[in-house]
Amino acid sequence: MTSGGQKPEGLSAYIAVTAAYWAFMLSDGALRMLVLLHFHSLGFSPVQLAYLFLLYEVAGMVTNLCAGWIAARFGLASTLYAGLGLQVVALLALAGLDPAWGVTASVFYVMAVQGASGVAKDLAKMSSKSAVKLLAPSAQGGLFAWVAVLTGSKNAVKGFGFLLGAGLLALVGFTGSILAMALVLAVILMAIVIAMPKGLPQGRKGAKFSEVFSKSANVNRLSAARVFLFGARDVWFVVGIPIYFTAILSDGSEAGDRAAFFLIGSFMAGWIILYGLVQGFAPKILRAKTRAPEALVADAKLWAWGLCVIPAGLTIAALGLGGQGLTVALVIGLLVFGAVFAVNSSLHSYLILAFTKSERVTMDVGFYYMANAGGRLLGTLASGLSYQLGGLPLMLGVATVMVALSALMAGRLSAQ
Repeated sequence: MTSGGQKPEGLSAYIAVTAAYWAFMLSDGALRMLVLLHFHSLGFSPVQLAYLFLLYEVAGMVTNLCAGWIAARFGLASTLYAGLGLQVVALLALAGLDPAWGVTASVFYVMAVQGASGVAKDLAKMSSKSAVKLLAPSAQGGLFAWVAVLTGSKNAVKGFGFLLGAGLLALVGFTGSILAMALVLAVILMAIVIAMPKGLPQGRKGAKFSEVFSKSANVNRLSAARVFLFGARDVWFVVGIPIYFTAILSDGSEAGDRAAFFLIGSFMAGWIILYGLVQGFAPKILRAKTRAPEALVADAKLWAWGLCVIPAGLTIAALGLGGQGLTVALVIGLLVFGAVFAVNSSLHSYLILAFTKSERVTMDVGFYYMANAGGRLLGTLASGLSYQLGGLPLMLGVATVMVALSALMAGRLSAQ
């Protein structure tokens, strides 16, 4: 990537990888909203809804652990194609769901399909995030800027996916929405396979699976911080808040449910889009081009504790407020949480690439995103359980504890 002849190839590969990742995350966001709202409308409890996403997160953990080695062995393009193709298969399988099977069979079937989707998502994510380390320019702040563009745009696209899923469910129903997404994603996959330029590593035959376990203290500490950071988000994001808003927005009729679904989808989409936009601007917010990497390590510690204040305040609001006042506090508080969370997440995404070396980037990124999936699994399980046991106060209190644990882990990072 240092010669003039290599940069255009690298840039073209970066654009192609980003486009493929955008397409995947649009479908991923839409699918999550479709599944959540559709099965909530069928009468599934908060814990049952959480179960639907558990295998998705478990599969993500296993996939990330293995995907780093697979990419190192067979090349990044192969794992990217595999992720897109498996998502198409998962969508087609979900379209075959028959409500006549009953609740138990439906839960297990959707869990299995979501597991396949989780494998697909993390194959695509690991490929895309690893590619940035290899394709980004070496100028100061360059890596952070490229990571921020990919990650921020991805989350903005996923936010539009939330809105797309809610809108499609209201307009054409569950099965029609799933089939339409499968068709579009299949076309995009074929276009990417045909048009993918050179620039991604082809893999090396001597790569060993044992290499996926990092010996870097910073990589391990950052991974632990990531577990609790994303657990703190998903503990309210996956089940609790959508169900709470459905309860206060819908009158119980089919028309009321559809209107509520669209409003909830709009809020969740807006949250993700805000999150993505702030991630994209994180290098400017932190003045990454004019500051040493060591200063960004210190920022990771400071911003983590700043995030902790927000769910703590919302927990107090949930205990003391009710009705419209609580709803307003939740909307404003969660949007602020999204903005501060985005800076934390962007810092983490930069630091994992800064801490790793090019020759083992897929290994460390895979291990790190295994921790990311572990955090989502923890948050998903806690979301349904905490909301069902203690409502909003317990759910938000759990989020506060998780952010504090993430801050403690980030506090142990050292500048290299």
